Amino acid sequence: VIELDARQPQRPIECPVENWLGFLGLRWNALVPWHLKDSAKRHGELAALLPGVAPKFLAERLLGLESRGLVVRSPILTLPRGVLYDLSSAGVALVHILDQLEMWSHKFQDA
Repeated sequence: VIELDARQPQRPIECPVENWLGFLGLRWNALVPWHLKDSAKRHGELAALLPGVAPKFLAERLLGLESRGLVVRSPILTLPRGVLYDLSSAGVALVHILDQLEMWSHKFQDA
């Protein structure tokens, strides 16, 4: 069991929750895992699900999600060659939290 931090004066940079919220608050960083929750996808498939994202920007976001351990990148060895992106176990856990946040946002959207 993980215990919550004791409440004490703390700078945002020292808070793990602030760190993750800052990361997930960057455009596309929450939507990419959300779109991967049902199946692994290629870069182009993700781009089609994220209207307006530039290919280079999506590649940067995927790299960031991969470096945080949320997304796994796997080469496709059959033709046409490519890469599949899928959720890691940490990514699956995050999607559950994002689903809860979505339900909360609908409940309190007019508050």
